Amino acid sequence: MTTSQTCTVAEYLAVRLEQLGISHLFGVPGNHLGPFLSTLHEKTQVRWVGTPTEGGAGQAADGYARVKVADAQTALGEQGIGAVAVTYGVGAYNLLNAIGGAYTEYVPLIAINAAPPYEQWLNQQAIGLLTSHMSQRPESNLDVYRQVTVDAQAISHPGLAPGQIDGALTACLTHRRPVYLEVMEDVWDARCPAPRGRLTRRERPLTARHEKMLDAAVDACLKLVLDHRNKPILWAGEEIDRFNLAKEFEELVRATGIPFCTTVGAKSVVSEDTPGFTGVYNGKASDPDVAKVFHKAGCRIGLGSWATSKNLGGKRSIGDDWAVAAHEGVHVGAAYFPDVQLAQFIPALRDAFLIEFGAGHFAADYFTEAHKDGLDVPVSTAAYLDSLTGGPYPELLTYDTFFQHINDFLQSRTTEGPGERTTPFTVVSDAGFALIGSMNLRMPERASYVAQNSWLSIGYSVGAATGVALGRRFDGKRPLVFVGDGSFQETCQEMSTHVRHGLRPVVFVLDNEGFYGIEQMLVHPCYYKDGAPVSNGADFYNELLPWTYEKLAGVFGSTKHPMHGCAVAQHTDLAKLLEQLAEPTDPINQGPVVVRVGLKRHDYPKALKYKITENCPPPVGASSEGNAG
Repeated sequence: MTTSQTCTVAEYLAVRLEQLGISHLFGVPGNHLGPFLSTLHEKTQVRWVGTPTEGGAGQAADGYARVKVADAQTALGEQGIGAVAVTYGVGAYNLLNAIGGAYTEYVPLIAINAAPPYEQWLNQQAIGLLTSHMSQRPESNLDVYRQVTVDAQAISHPGLAPGQIDGALTACLTHRRPVYLEVMEDVWDARCPAPRGRLTRRERPLTARHEKMLDAAVDACLKLVLDHRNKPILWAGEEIDRFNLAKEFEELVRATGIPFCTTVGAKSVVSEDTPGFTGVYNGKASDPDVAKVFHKAGCRIGLGSWATSKNLGGKRSIGDDWAVAAHEGVHVGAAYFPDVQLAQFIPALRDAFLIEFGAGHFAADYFTEAHKDGLDVPVSTAAYLDSLTGGPYPELLTYDTFFQHINDFLQSRTTEGPGERTTPFTVVSDAGFALIGSMNLRMPERASYVAQNSWLSIGYSVGAATGVALGRRFDGKRPLVFVGDGSFQETCQEMSTHVRHGLRPVVFVLDNEGFYGIEQMLVHPCYYKDGAPVSNGADFYNELLPWTYEKLAGVFGSTKHPMHGCAVAQHTDLAKLLEQLAEPTDPINQGPVVVRVGLKRHDYPKALKYKITENCPPPVGASSEGNAG
């Protein structure tokens, strides 16, 4: 940090980024950005990571922020933040999708947009002169980013720059969402007052009014449990991860014994070895056994869980046997309690349950109870979790057996650690069939699973793996990426960043014969029905050009910077590959790996079978539904 009374605006921003614990800045350079990048390199330890695309840079910053938020390893205990820098207009608009995703999913990012100098804007205003990347609307970039950030600033006056920068970064810390800084090129080298002190999150104070509302919400939850057989199940959601409440949630679970599921977005928010873990609940698109047990509970209490079209059909009001605490409020049946903060609600709920019921009162195995009551589910939670792992396997890979095999591999690579078992991998999943398939991987270590589950930008995982790998490089965590073929075609060039920086993700491209499988399932699921007539063919717009994905290793890699590619279609192929990945001295582990996973076009994860059951009449003469895989 500078000891001078003044510094340049570039140095001011660079120092603030470093103070926030940011170790890598992602982006695509341009002439308006150059002065800042030079200062960043000279004055701080923050390293520049250039990527092939602005979208990939934003996804990398997103993945970086997610693992840093989970690890909470930044200065002064602040939550992790990611940062990305681009050039005005063409770069900023390419970045917009990634920032929109971060805004929707509460990921704190700093988007830096280097703009043309002030004098060029005056020329445009006076005589209509446009230079590179400018449009006729000077506020066009700013206006767009105001829609997907909690604060957006255009910095044209160096004297005002410190206040604008500090205000935006404080908003990012406080709201845990992206902010936008547009800095004109000639401002970078201008002098301004030097940074003073450090920036911190501004917490909302708990007033007497808030305490009254909090108490009312807790009382309503107690009544909900009492009215529904004293058989609650918890549904841990995304805000527990984003707001760093894993410790509080685990204390609630361990103190009360209440069984719990997680959303996909909160998968591994606590160790899945935690007593009471009952699986991932994703609405109708859940493992059928988990759905049966979840709905058999007397009532459901969502903590930080988001309702989306993928888990609850987009409905916020979910019935009189539900409570959901999210988005700064608590729903209990038809009642709503506004301005109740999750960080205060979880401990208050724990204390109230302990006073009313006593420690461990709710401890139970809901799988065992459901099985005894005649439901067709495994005999215990342990039996269910064990069923997700291992064979016997068929000859050819299917979505479900592929992830069962991967599960077996992950368990074999898990070791005992202080407090919980640890894994050398962080799973990064894309949208679609990859997300549905990977949600049932067993993750014994907390914060070992990363995915977009609301924004669902296809191809996200490949760029995000860059940030995940760099964010956890010193922990020795290697990203395992699962991505569909259509998704991978959007962002495959981001693997060149992995090669360039010596990162070692393993990217499994789920190739179902060149096909947007999830889109087909959403629009015309009857294509997947066993015995469907030939007329139920694939929709033409879901056809992809088949790629030989493993050959990209020869495009991006070299002798100096190795990358490996291979293809698997049978379980014997996959077993051999996993043996290589498990051997540190095998040459395949010298760099990133891309794996083409051959799957049949009509295959799909069994969790999506409900789409066919609900939408497709049985074929003439048929008496039962066929099975996925």
